[in-house]
Amino acid sequence: MSIWQRPATPEAINARLAGTAAGLLDIRVTEVLPDSLRADMPVDERHRQPLGLLHGGVSVVLAETLGSVAGTLTLPEGQFAAGIEVNANHLEAVRVGDSVTAECRPLRLGRRIQVWGIEIRRGDGRLACVSRLTCAAVEA
Repeated sequence: MSIWQRPATPEAINARLAGTAAGLLDIRVTEVLPDSLRADMPVDERHRQPLGLLHGGVSVVLAETLGSVAGTLTLPEGQFAAGIEVNANHLEAVRVGDSVTAECRPLRLGRRIQVWGIEIRRGDGRLACVSRLTCAAVEA
């Protein structure tokens, strides 16, 4: 059974992200599964910190983008999910030239508060970052 209350396709989500921070960083939703969202992001010069590695803040942008989109899709029309707290544990370095894949799953779907877990993996499948996003359901 699906957790989504709104129809969504990767194409529609990506069109909505165009021109936003997520779009500028080339974050692309690739799959809408019954209970999770997946996205990919290349790691290039836009995403690096001075040592040539994926900037931790960019990982947080990826996590918060995916969690906020997922949260909004679980809410009825007229509401959206707004991130109110995010944390991230950076576990493995990601080098420029690699890419990452993120998967977002709900940890709690309440009427007013949601908590999402996001795993970000390097191209070789190793876990690079684990993030948790708390969202509030807000009236549009």
